[in-house]
Amino acid sequence: MHIFFYNIFLWFYTTAIRLVALWNPKARLWRTGREGLFERLEAAWNGPEIRKPGSRNPDEITHDSSFTIWMHCASLGEFEQGRPLLEALSLQYPGCRIVLTFFSPSGYEIRKDYQGADYVCYLPMDSRKNARRFISIIRPSMVLWVKYEYWYYYLAELKKQQIPTLLISGIFRKSQPFFTWYGRLHRYMLDCFTHIFVQTQESVELLAGIGVKKNVSISGDTRFDRVITIADQFSSIDIVEQFCGQHPVIVAGSTWPDDEEEIDHYANTHPGIRFIIAPHLIDEEHLHDIEKLFKHSVRFSKLSANGYQLPAATNTLIIDNIGMLSRLYKYATITYVGGGFGEDGIHNILEAAVYGKPVIFGPVYDKYAEAIALLEAGGAFTVSNALELEQTFNKLLENNKLYTSSCQVAYHYVHANKGATDMIIQYIQEKRLLTS
Repeated sequence: MHIFFYNIFLWFYTTAIRLVALWNPKARLWRTGREGLFERLEAAWNGPEIRKPGSRNPDEITHDSSFTIWMHCASLGEFEQGRPLLEALSLQYPGCRIVLTFFSPSGYEIRKDYQGADYVCYLPMDSRKNARRFISIIRPSMVLWVKYEYWYYYLAELKKQQIPTLLISGIFRKSQPFFTWYGRLHRYMLDCFTHIFVQTQESVELLAGIGVKKNVSISGDTRFDRVITIADQFSSIDIVEQFCGQHPVIVAGSTWPDDEEEIDHYANTHPGIRFIIAPHLIDEEHLHDIEKLFKHSVRFSKLSANGYQLPAATNTLIIDNIGMLSRLYKYATITYVGGGFGEDGIHNILEAAVYGKPVIFGPVYDKYAEAIALLEAGGAFTVSNALELEQTFNKLLENNKLYTSSCQVAYHYVHANKGATDMIIQYIQEKRLLTS
C-alpha cells in the first residue's frame, strides 16, 4: 500500500465514523471520546490528574518522571493480553508514568478507570500531526504495541525518535497485507519495531519469508499469564454458588445471538442442568431477547434483589453485568465460549480452560492458535450447529473418561504455556530500555 492510498483510507474511515455516529452509539463514543483529547492530555500531564488517587501506593512511588511507558491496545481483549506485562513493569519500575491508549470504545469505556495506569485515553486518529503531538506530550521511554493494529504515522515517528517499541503477543497469518504484493507500507511498519515478540513458530516463518528475521522471538501469549493470575486470585460469588448447588453446570460466556440460539433448546429441555449465560452485549433489547429464548431464566440483578430467592423451575441465570465472566467459568462442568458463529471468531477460551474445564465453541476459530492447539490436544470441541452442540454436551456429561481427560488437557495446556511476561521483562532489562 502506498502512503497516498493509506491517507485516503484514513480520510474515509474518519468521515464514515462521523456519519455513522449520527445514529450509532459506539461510533458516537469513538468520535466524542477524541474531542478535546490533546487539551485534556496536556492539562493532565503536568497537573494532579496524571497520577490518579489510589492508582498505586504513593509510598512506593519514586516520582521519577523521566520514564514513561506507553501501552496501546486495539480493544479490551488486547488490554487483557498486555495487562500482565504492564503490571509487572509497574512493580519493577514504580517511578514510571504509565499511559494506556485504546482505539475502540469497547476497550476504553470499560477500562477508562483502570487504576494501574496514570492516564487512560483514546488514541488520536493516525496522522503525521497527531502522532508528533501525542508523542511530544507524553515523551515515552518505551512503547508496547499489543498483538496487532498498525498505525503508520505513530510507528514512523517512534522510529524517527529512536524510542524503543515492542510488539507483544504478535500473531501473523499469510492473508495479512505484510505478505502481499501491495504490502510495502505494512512491511515498513514492521521495521519500526525494536523487537517483535510472537506467539507461534508459524509467525516466525512468515516474517522470515519477507526478510524480518533479526529482531523476532517466540515468547508465547501473555494471556496465559493473565488467566493464571485471575484463577489464582479467584473469589467466590455467593449468588452463583447458590444457583448452581449440586447440579451439572454449563457456563456460556461472551455469547452473541447466534450462540444463544444454538443453546436454548438444550437448556429448555434439560431442567436438571444449570445454565449460566453471560452475553457479550448487555443492552436491554438483547437481554430481553435472551429471556424469550430461555424459558426458565432469571437475571442476575433480579435474583440479587430478591434475596437469592430462585423462582420455581428456573434453570438459567442471565448475567446482566460486566466483569464477572472470568470467575463464572470456575463453576462450570462444561464451558461454551461465544463468537464462533460470527465473522470475527471466538472470544477468549483461555479464561475457561485455565480452570481445567472442557471448552466448546463454534466453527470460526482458525485465527486463534490456542483454539487449534487445544482442539488437537483434546481439551476443546468445535460444533457447527445445535445438534452437534447437544451431542457434545451429552458425550461430556455421560462419558466420564472423556470428560476427565479433556479437563486435564485443558488445565495442563494453559499452565504449560505461561512465561511470556517474564521473557519480555528479561529482554527489557537486558537491553536496559528503561534505564538512563
